Amino acid sequence: MSSPITTELVKELRDATGISVMQCRRALVEAEGDMNKALAILKKTSSDIALKKADRETKDGAIMIKEADGKSILVSLHCETDFVSRNEDFTSLLAKLADKALSEGVEAMKSGAKELIDPIIQKTGENIELGEVYEVDGSVIGSYVHNNKIGVIVSIEGGNKELARDVAMHTAAMKPEYISLTDVDENIKNTMTEVFQKEVASIDKPEEIKQKMLQGKLSTYFKEKTLLEQPFIKNGDETVGKLLEKAGAKIKEVKRYSI
Repeated sequence: MSSPITTELVKELRDATGISVMQCRRALVEAEGDMNKALAILKKTSSDIALKKADRETKDGAIMIKEADGKSILVSLHCETDFVSRNEDFTSLLAKLADKALSEGVEAMKSGAKELIDPIIQKTGENIELGEVYEVDGSVIGSYVHNNKIGVIVSIEGGNKELARDVAMHTAAMKPEYISLTDVDENIKNTMTEVFQKEVASIDKPEEIKQKMLQGKLSTYFKEKTLLEQPFIKNGDETVGKLLEKAGAKIKEVKRYSI
């Protein structure tokens, strides 16, 4: 025998799922008023909708960083539009994923992410995908998130949290590709050497001058892309490397992600 579909029952299902009133009512009608069956119906519907939207490109999204007990987690969540990335349901979902990763571990969060994401796909009408997730450990960690679109975590040895956060903020703005010059791959060096050799080849200068120009171009190019060689964003008179050296600190790990 079916139970009557009351307003209170619909509200209870909506409060439990966050799904629209009309969808909750349809699920309850199909389930003949059985709450558990209605929940199962909505869960299946969410999965079906998510599957249909899975091939839609997710160009937007948001980033969140959570820290606790010497560990920092960066979680990125992708969607189709900026409008949804600022939606309360979307940001709440991102916070739940970050909290879960911090408390239960990244792999546990990833394994349970679909169950959390599918209902929000149903609510927003957009494809939503879990993006990159980074975990950084260390005794001194600083992080920085810019407009929910760029996130950086920096772990240092020595120094303090404020210094680590300053380096994270610098990294967000200046987008270094390497931490130190020793991190540059030889293949990249060879490729850029060929590029700059072509540039100086046509210059009417002695070969010795050309070689100096070549080395100057290579040095400038890689210093601009190397964190420790970049002028510190808050004080252009010193490099990030010098800033860390003065504080008796050195970089342990850097993670940067942007949407």
